[in-house]
Amino acid sequence: MFEILTDRTYRHLFLAQVVALLGTGLATVALGLLAYDLAGDGAAMVLGTVFTIKMVAYVGIAPIAGAFADRVNRRVLLVTLDVVRAAATLCLPFVTEVWQVYVLIFLLQSASAAFTPTFQATIPDVLPEEARYTRALSLSRLAYDLENIASPTLAALLLAVMSYNSLFLGTVAGFAASALLVVSVLLPSPEPAEPRGIYDRTTRGIRIYLATPRLRGLLALNLGASAAGAMVLVNTVVMVRGTLGLSESALAWTMFAFGAGSMLAALILPRILDHLRDRPVMLAGGGVMILSLLGLAASILAVGLAWPVLLGTWLLTGLGYAAVLTPSGRLLRRSAHPADRPAVFAAQFALSHACWLASYPLAGWLMTAAGAVPALLGLATLATGGLLAALALWPAADPEAPLHRHDDLPSDHPHIAGGRAHRHGYVIDDLHPRWPH
Repeated sequence: MFEILTDRTYRHLFLAQVVALLGTGLATVALGLLAYDLAGDGAAMVLGTVFTIKMVAYVGIAPIAGAFADRVNRRVLLVTLDVVRAAATLCLPFVTEVWQVYVLIFLLQSASAAFTPTFQATIPDVLPEEARYTRALSLSRLAYDLENIASPTLAALLLAVMSYNSLFLGTVAGFAASALLVVSVLLPSPEPAEPRGIYDRTTRGIRIYLATPRLRGLLALNLGASAAGAMVLVNTVVMVRGTLGLSESALAWTMFAFGAGSMLAALILPRILDHLRDRPVMLAGGGVMILSLLGLAASILAVGLAWPVLLGTWLLTGLGYAAVLTPSGRLLRRSAHPADRPAVFAAQFALSHACWLASYPLAGWLMTAAGAVPALLGLATLATGGLLAALALWPAADPEAPLHRHDDLPSDHPHIAGGRAHRHGYVIDDLHPRWPH
């Protein structure tokens, strides 16, 4: 897997991702402490609003940014967005009102909503071979998991010798380092597509996404992943600190178990995907998440909540979660022309976060109103619905070059020089507005 780091361009992009994620993790810790300083017992409401603002920015801004990403130099765009993120973070230590936090977070997350899909769409152009790109996806998954583990640890060490406001400076340093790493390499920028209207460009990524069966299946699996992930991220603290009465370190180890499962999957997936298609691997991941949640609910009903069982469940849930998410870039890569990839990656970014926007409050409401078992059963039911929808929407026979006809084109059109019925790598575009049946 690590052989692809010998590619200088990819190595610098990967390191840019790592330092930016570490900085973001520091800001997450500092933001919680800032919210408590500003709002006291109302900090939970402030943070809940912050997370909602984050998701709204992701869902609303990403498609718009994806529509224009092919119109500007990618390196300039990514560096500019890193500078915006650094500037917004630099202002956070100086806020005195809650509304100022909301404004800065919206600015920061809007820049991230433009940065992340553009960055993700650049990697397949840097590593065009599918085997190497698959390994890049696994490294990216590892980076996210390491951020969940390393950032809180680093924050704890720094807080022993400095105030939480200093953590924001670490975040600024992370974004600045990311910008320097991006500017140090030349990035491929595919030729922009033909000029289009604003509406057409803004909705193009989502229209391509929803017209492609494998991507509709991916969206359904995203719903399942968000349901299981929301159970872990929202309710672990209640189960560990409230129900079990364990320490803060036990909470950290419980979250570590989820990250460890995800990391394990990221390490073994490249070899698995060398021999198996994406669909069975991702469907199996969805099944593992569902069975893990149901198994924990059954265990609680039988003997009550036990910490070792919770650790094992979160390990398996993390494994299934990564098995669903890691291969998703491969599906996006093969489902769009290079010029359309930023828009399609932006559509995935927005639609997947729309799933989280539904799952987060559902997880919290079920746990608060009914307890752990109903929350587990409810979210497992939602994940099962996503898995069944994926089975229906994503055909088992998913040829990359299906036989199709062009009865709508004139006989002298160059695309049908080989005949009206033909095969080629099929993606949704102006000549192929719908999937062949």
